[in-house]
Amino acid sequence: MTSNFQALREAIGELPVVGGIARRIYRAVVPRNFSSSHYWEQRYAQGGTSGAGSYGRLAQFKAETINKFVQDHSVRSVIEFGSGDGAQLQLARYPAYTGIDVSASAIDLCRTKFKDDASKQFWLASSSEAQAARAELSMSLDVIYHLVEDTIYEQYMTSLVAAAERYICIYSSNVAKVAPAEHVRHRVFTDWMTKNAPAWKLVLKVENPFQEDPSNPDHTSWANFYFFESQRH
Repeated sequence: MTSNFQALREAIGELPVVGGIARRIYRAVVPRNFSSSHYWEQRYAQGGTSGAGSYGRLAQFKAETINKFVQDHSVRSVIEFGSGDGAQLQLARYPAYTGIDVSASAIDLCRTKFKDDASKQFWLASSSEAQAARAELSMSLDVIYHLVEDTIYEQYMTSLVAAAERYICIYSSNVAKVAPAEHVRHRVFTDWMTKNAPAWKLVLKVENPFQEDPSNPDHTSWANFYFFESQRH
């Protein structure tokens, strides 16, 4: 059954479907019992990583882009929803950082990795500390297209926006299409922002210089940077 799901998703993934059509096709091929939080906990618990995007030239590009934004806008605190294994964070230059993740194994890994760095703290997403945390820049890197379930996606986006005081940084795909992997679901998140977070304006988009190349998936990406600024002043 799993192989049939995979084959069907790979075939449909080649089609540029959009909107409601994409949602209906996706629901027809995704296993109904899939849990994104369970997937990532298992992955980290078994020694897996956050993925190729957190290493090599993609990680360097992400770090340079965010570090420049933080410096240029005098950002004093950053909160990241989906801190993962901390590989990307090792390249970061933030005055203060709070990492949030759904995986207890990932949180333990990061607490150990950065135990001597008082500028960083890590909280499980379900904790009261995570739900109360705020920062000038709220950030999501390579996460949104991994939020397979609609309910989880809504909760995640709501938390991402609620935690932001000045800016929001999102690094993700922004298109509705079906992906072959069961833990990937592409979404047009800017539509969600327009509808649910009208006080936030897109002020900067940074194109990825290493655009998706199916023949070189570990060193290219479908994600670009989107920076939003609060208009509540």
